[in-house]
Amino acid sequence: MNLNEIHRVFFIGIGGIGMSAIARYFNSKAIPVFGYDLTATALTQEMESNGISIFYKDELGEIDESIKANKENTLVIYTPAIPVSNVIWNYFKNENYTLKKRAEVLGMITEQYKTIAVAGTHGKTTTSSMIAVVMSESEIKCNAFLGGIAANYNSNMVLDSHSKWVVVEADEYDRSFLTLVPNLAVVTSTDADHLDIYGDSDSMNESFQEFVNKVNPAGKVFLKSDVKLSFGNTETYSLGNLDSNYYAENVSVENGSFVFDAATPIGTIRGIKLGISGLHNIENALATVAVCQEIGIENLTIKQGLEKYKGVKRRFEYIVKTEDVVFIDDYAHHPTEINALVSSVRRLFPGKKVTGVFQPHLFSRTRDFGEEFSRELSELDEVIVLDIYPAREKPMEGIDAEFLLNKIQGIPKRKETKTTLVDGLNKEEIEVLLTIGAGDISTLVDSIKQKITRI
Repeated sequence: MNLNEIHRVFFIGIGGIGMSAIARYFNSKAIPVFGYDLTATALTQEMESNGISIFYKDELGEIDESIKANKENTLVIYTPAIPVSNVIWNYFKNENYTLKKRAEVLGMITEQYKTIAVAGTHGKTTTSSMIAVVMSESEIKCNAFLGGIAANYNSNMVLDSHSKWVVVEADEYDRSFLTLVPNLAVVTSTDADHLDIYGDSDSMNESFQEFVNKVNPAGKVFLKSDVKLSFGNTETYSLGNLDSNYYAENVSVENGSFVFDAATPIGTIRGIKLGISGLHNIENALATVAVCQEIGIENLTIKQGLEKYKGVKRRFEYIVKTEDVVFIDDYAHHPTEINALVSSVRRLFPGKKVTGVFQPHLFSRTRDFGEEFSRELSELDEVIVLDIYPAREKPMEGIDAEFLLNKIQGIPKRKETKTTLVDGLNKEEIEVLLTIGAGDISTLVDSIKQKITRI
């Protein structure tokens, strides 16, 4: 089935951030879109308001009759996170509908464009959205499928009917990025992750090399300087490695924002003031500079675009920022990401007490990186650990919040539940508060904000 043969689309797990972007794409093409998900969210409600039909019961009676009556021209898109016991999934499978993973469909869509793919275990959402914003500020423009809600658009998708370019987040989970054939690629990191899928770091590195091998031979790959992958035409970027093709100079902090010069092969872009915080975001900005220079965007436009970039929801997102208290919500769910978050906070708010609330994500990740998580969390002044968010996993014996707490050393520490956390916070003792994790900890943000700002 090609795109021209699709008359309607059904999504199993439509509320996922990647799935919803593709649903919005088909909806923008006036193709009827339907979907199922377990729970309603702000994202699914927004899609419904835009004419997408969604239901939340795993029952065959909920499926629209037009879907049942038009098997030949209906594409069913599913997420690998759907359990094999799902009734909806089994119906479409047994009735021999055309079923494709989200990644396969993204590959089909991007075949129509010149593709910029951003891969990596950390930083790909911020970098891809940053590239999209800068390109949108230029005459080139772009389309984009993002792995988070970009604040500049309040959306995870960008559409421009005249642009020949598409920016995509290339997800390594389940080897999804191997469906893409990019013209340009960025690899931000290859730190071990998703070991429940890959087994070990060597297997994951092999998959990243496969991804790079799929880049058009006439294209280019931009690698963070410590990433060891091979491709015919590569350039490197780094915050501190002066041997890189792109690196930062004269980094300073002005009014809570990082300012730096970007040294590039075609000259230095001076005085870039990032519109977002996080020291690691300077590296994401350097990757953006590299890509945008490669496609012919002028340095001034790049600088202006970076300064207009507002970030991604739940990536170093300021919830409260006053003289008395700072509250930051962050998606960090890997030790390297926590390190980047805490080190940036220390640099931005020197001398302030930093309290972290961490919700571990996945039993397997907590088990595999228990020592690393504990080491990074011990760099806080105080830590509160919530129960593990299981996502797609079943509990593992001996792997729980206490497993981490017992390893954290040298700082006050305690366990709370989502139910007890807000009441357990002492707002008088909070100077800088971080909520950390990729699970549903974000559902507590509004209540925490009310608690710590209440007079």
